[in-house]
Amino acid sequence: MTETMNVESFNLDHTKVKAPYVRLVGVTTGDNGDKVYKYDIRFCQPNKDHMDMAGLHSIEHLMAENIRNNINNILDVSPMGCQTGFYIAIINNDSYEEITNALEKTLNDVLEATEVPACNEVQCGWAANHSLEGAKDIAKNMLAKRDEWHIVFAE
Repeated sequence: MTETMNVESFNLDHTKVKAPYVRLVGVTTGDNGDKVYKYDIRFCQPNKDHMDMAGLHSIEHLMAENIRNNINNILDVSPMGCQTGFYIAIINNDSYEEITNALEKTLNDVLEATEVPACNEVQCGWAANHSLEGAKDIAKNMLAKRDEWHIVFAE
C-alpha cells in the first residue's frame, strides 16, 4: 500500500491490529469550533472473524438507542460493512475513558435487554433480520476483553 487514501480505515494495516479494541480514528473541527471525534470500535479480528448479520443488526439497534443514555452528544453509531465493528461519532468530547465507560455500560445494557428496539417494519428497513441472542453473544465477547480495548496493534 503506497497510495494514501481519503478514507482513514483504508490506510490502516488490518493485518497488524488486534481486536477487540477502541481507537480514535480522527477529529474534525467544524466552522464554529465544534469537534467531532470518530472512534473505531472493533469487535472482531479483521479477515479472521466477523459478526453474523442478524446479531450485528440487533446490536446496532441496541447500541444506537442505549449509548445515548450513557453519554451525551453521540452523533452516530454505524456498523462497518466488513461486519467487524462500528464507528461511533461524538461531538465535543475527547475523553477516551468516558467513551469506553459508556460503551461498557451500553454493552451491559445489551445483556439486560429483553427485546430489540425498533424491530418492526415501520421503524426498520429489514425487520425480519434480527437476533437478540446474537447481539448478546457479541456483547459478551467484547466485554470479556474489556481490559484489552486500549491495545490496537499486536505485539
